Amino acid sequence: MSGGGPVISARPTTAVHPPAKRDRADPCTMVIFGALGDLSRRKLMPAIYQLMKEHLVDERFCVLGVGRDETMTDDSFRAEMHKALTTSDEIRGVDKELWDALCKRLAFVSADLSKPEDYSLVGQRLADIERGRPREECNRLFYLAVPPSVFEPIVTNLAKSGLAPRTRTPDERPWVRIVIEKPFGRSLESAQHLNDLVLGLFAEHQTYRIDHYLGKETVQNLLVLRFANSIFEPLWNRQWVHHVQITAAENVGVEERGKYYEEAGVVRDMFQNHLLQLLSLTAMEPPPQMSANAVRDEKVKVLKSIRWLTPETINENTVRAQYTGGVIGGKHVHGYTEEPDVDPDSSIPTFAAVRLFIDNWRWNGVPFYLRSGKRLKNRVSEIAVQFRTPPHLMFGETSGTMRPNTLVLRVQPNEGISLNFEVKVPGAAVALTSNVEIAPVDMEFNYAEAFGEVAAPAYETLLLDVMIGEATLFTRSDEVEAAWRVVDPLLRYWEGNKPKRMPTYAAGSWGPREADELIEQDGVEWREPTG
Repeated sequence: MSGGGPVISARPTTAVHPPAKRDRADPCTMVIFGALGDLSRRKLMPAIYQLMKEHLVDERFCVLGVGRDETMTDDSFRAEMHKALTTSDEIRGVDKELWDALCKRLAFVSADLSKPEDYSLVGQRLADIERGRPREECNRLFYLAVPPSVFEPIVTNLAKSGLAPRTRTPDERPWVRIVIEKPFGRSLESAQHLNDLVLGLFAEHQTYRIDHYLGKETVQNLLVLRFANSIFEPLWNRQWVHHVQITAAENVGVEERGKYYEEAGVVRDMFQNHLLQLLSLTAMEPPPQMSANAVRDEKVKVLKSIRWLTPETINENTVRAQYTGGVIGGKHVHGYTEEPDVDPDSSIPTFAAVRLFIDNWRWNGVPFYLRSGKRLKNRVSEIAVQFRTPPHLMFGETSGTMRPNTLVLRVQPNEGISLNFEVKVPGAAVALTSNVEIAPVDMEFNYAEAFGEVAAPAYETLLLDVMIGEATLFTRSDEVEAAWRVVDPLLRYWEGNKPKRMPTYAAGSWGPREADELIEQDGVEWREPTG
């Protein structure tokens, strides 16, 4: 693996800037289906707290939690949410005055979301919350923080109950918006069925399919980096780019999600959504304007241009593997087949590496290497654009090994951007002779250093976008289906052709040897992200 550690480190002297001014949300009531679940506790409630702290929600903003616990009251729900905030790693302490203000806006109703008659209970609480408001301020945001298996009955019952009427235009008031978590379907066929169902009940402008990766600062900054800097855009093509590596590595195992992972695997969990989103943003053409539909149009074009994998090409362009026991953080961890709720003979991959090609004018012949896995060495996600090496090396053999220039966008953690280039080592030669010694350096940009600790967590950004009606960072129906068309052939082939011997990799490593061999065929190595 090629490492990213520079010999010399160069950092720009960037002054700390204040955070950008953000739009304030409309008055609305946020209804969370699955309000007692893990997503609500770990992500949604801290995001709501931060939005209040930054005065980005209206004074009439309220939250109505919905769950099946019949013993839960408003007060006990508030106590549960306070506990979630005090144990959250998304915020730094809970301010009493701010919590008191938020507490008054929280309510709970017990309902079985599979029963149409229980939606009248939700309606009664909504009517209580909205009483006395002008009709145009009775906006509703329904968040489905529930397993995918209940998406269908919830959206059906929401529409039939009258709680979430279809609106004709994005500007209509009061608005109604539906947020649906990933995974959106588990195959192309199921995604098409779900799209048909949802769009038969609600308009596209009401439907927000959320992928939290798109809320991260570096992902959003990718478009600015490309299209606001003339030094990069002319180089962003097959003439100058040798290949692109996109990595989403996790150092945790499946934890308590063995049952889910046995049904999903790494491709459904990470490739169909996160990695293909990063690829489409990296490879897209400049949109004619910075609007939600213009950006998403260009992303869809990229996804439709990806060369389809076929049974004849899958084995030479993909690798699957499972983690075995190993040591992470000085502690021994179990292998995948030893995890709870996992079949001891399971052939579900916890790691995958895929080589894809985009058959269009800009990227023809440039390989895009995507990899993701559980129990890898570090938790890190990044996009690495490696440029071609100079056609003629004039510095002789004594110059050492010249690395290709690489532009790296760190998505998580330590969000930022680095650019690798070659420099002359001071004092190694009097002039530019054949004896000149060359070394690589990294120029680093780090969000925290440049702007202070102001980067909003992904869910905070995305929730605010839903409330103001900004859909750019959410996936459209045709985009979801285009992504499924890329991975569906791979899933069908792997599920129908179980390996005689599943490749494995030790927990705490960077993956199986087979993944190294995949990329070495093209004369390159995987980067070793440092996080």
